[in-house]
Amino acid sequence: MHAFDVLGDPVRRRILELLADGERTSGAVTEVIQAEFGISQPAVSQHLRVLRDSGFASVRPEGTRRLYAVDPAPLREVDEWLERFRGFWGQRLDALATELARGRRARRADDKP
Repeated sequence: MHAFDVLGDPVRRRILELLADGERTSGAVTEVIQAEFGISQPAVSQHLRVLRDSGFASVRPEGTRRLYAVDPAPLREVDEWLERFRGFWGQRLDALATELARGRRARRADDKP
């Protein structure tokens, strides 16, 4: 499955956001996803399986629990693909930073007696 097919699903993106904050049990992930998306536990498990099978998440057993974590390798591949497009917004962000700095300087100059 292509990375953007995996990331194209809002449930899987949300799971990755949860896992980006640190390792979580499948139960903890399921609880949040069920509350936010109203889907069943088997449906959440299927999304976790897709993330695991596509390499976006890793799982390790700890007793009777399964702990999921983000595997950053596929995200690096996405980041590399996006690199060619950063030029479209890089200059605009630089210009915004310049304007913000000018505004701060102008406010400081106005505040001086």
